[in-house]
Amino acid sequence: MLSRGLPQGTVPKLERPGPLRERVYEALLELITTRALRPGQHLVESELAGHLGVSRQPVREALQRLDTDGWVDLRPAQGAFVHEPTEEEADQLLTVRTLLEAEAARLAAVHADPAGIAELERLCDQGERAVQEDDVETAVALNATFHAKVTELAGNAVLAELAAQVGRRVRWYYTPVARKRGKRSWAEHRELIAAIADGDEARATSVMRAHTEHTRRTYHERDGEDA
Repeated sequence: MLSRGLPQGTVPKLERPGPLRERVYEALLELITTRALRPGQHLVESELAGHLGVSRQPVREALQRLDTDGWVDLRPAQGAFVHEPTEEEADQLLTVRTLLEAEAARLAAVHADPAGIAELERLCDQGERAVQEDDVETAVALNATFHAKVTELAGNAVLAELAAQVGRRVRWYYTPVARKRGKRSWAEHRELIAAIADGDEARATSVMRAHTEHTRRTYHERDGEDA
């Protein structure tokens, strides 16, 4: 139940203005991708509405959309449940991520300017600090921001759009293995920054491909973590 499954302080504030159903959708999606709402968890409309401070109607609409988008499963006579991803779903998604982000890294090596590289260095500093402090939530968020920045530096709007669509689901899969990836993940980020700064397209591609493959393998090898 939601009342037992949401840690104190995890419910996001609904941003205003904007259509209420859109804000509720984004709030619930954030709770799912950060695993505050865990795979398989029963989602009770009245509880969600109470936590978010809204009526049940926008919650119902949001759950229907989340079902369409594959984040929630609506089961007849049972209700709504957070989707439980299969190993095959994860593998397909993380494989596509490797293809997109390897190309993003190559293009970033061509187009990145000193300011962009400095921003990658800053994010890496923060990520390493979060890992040192065992702040998994912050490390996961910074990891997503780092990868998004690499894609931004690639300078290809279509690639950025596709990577953003994949990126949110990647965060869902990355969260259970973030602590295990830990320092090694950020060391790989350092290698990537060096390749981009040198303008070495081949090395940037290779480093990013290896980096994302490490995450894919770690996800499948996780023990005792939910999927």
